[in-house]
Amino acid sequence: MIENPVQLADDFLEAYQGIKKEIHKVVVGQEEIIDLLLISLFSKGHCILVGVPGLAKTLLIRTLSESLNLSFNRIQFTPDLMPGDITGTEVIEENKNEGTKEFKFIKGPIFANIVLSDEINRTPPKTQAALLEGMQEYHVTASGTTYDLEPPFFVLATQNPIEQEGTYPLPEAQLDRFMFNIWVDYPSFEEEKLIVSQTTSARDVQISSTLSREKIKELQALVREVPVPESVLDYAVKLVAMTRPDSEFAPDYIQKYMSWGAGPRASQYLIIGGKARALSLGRYNVTEEDIRALAVPVLRHRIVNNYAAEAEGFTTVKLIERLLNDVH
Repeated sequence: MIENPVQLADDFLEAYQGIKKEIHKVVVGQEEIIDLLLISLFSKGHCILVGVPGLAKTLLIRTLSESLNLSFNRIQFTPDLMPGDITGTEVIEENKNEGTKEFKFIKGPIFANIVLSDEINRTPPKTQAALLEGMQEYHVTASGTTYDLEPPFFVLATQNPIEQEGTYPLPEAQLDRFMFNIWVDYPSFEEEKLIVSQTTSARDVQISSTLSREKIKELQALVREVPVPESVLDYAVKLVAMTRPDSEFAPDYIQKYMSWGAGPRASQYLIIGGKARALSLGRYNVTEEDIRALAVPVLRHRIVNNYAAEAEGFTTVKLIERLLNDVH
């Protein structure tokens, strides 16, 4: 039980705003995306950022890591990347004192607090799956031995749209491990002018580390303590249930256009994300508006529309937005 939740809630808001201030020293705009990244961090979730190359996805994640006093590793996913290149591998090491040889596990780049999985869909599913155990279980198993990943552990992946050449679709099981699927769009005209101005002139920006590992863990624990009214819990669970074509709550258009709905993990992420969002806005209670604000990034990659939906122009986002108008 949190001893002084009011003080910690104030600390949370101060820390949240401090991180955003540091990120904005480098990143122009992207307000909503930064909010979702931080909500995911404090919710102990993982994020995948989807967008065409050149939209500063990698820069944003690297800047976030610099604003936190955490270890950071970057994995560049390529078609020839092997699972051992992520988790680590065993090598034979000679003990010169005893004249013997023994196996030694060399930890891979997944052993860090923040892991940037850059262009995750440029490697085959077998290698993508190497992240699965770590993302869900917070440990890695190699040759029958389990190695714990030190918390906080946060996977931030970038992905180029599936329509582009040289990419592999992510397995549904791995997609479901990501709390948010965040679409990174092109900047506005004014934002792009500022980006070009800043990146084509001499600038020396220093990013300050604002939070320690222990403080982040403390604030993550605080998020779990935020109360959720029964009505908001009902709202979140019903919204997710409405995405399932065979559910009693599913409206006619979901039965017509949806092949597969979201599972219970979506409900969990809506609630825990709602708690973190409430704290980021200076509130110690969750409202339906918090759930609505997170519905698209939580559900977008967990539901599958059918051919009829595609033929009539009903994207998953349009279906989610229609559900938000109908849920009550």
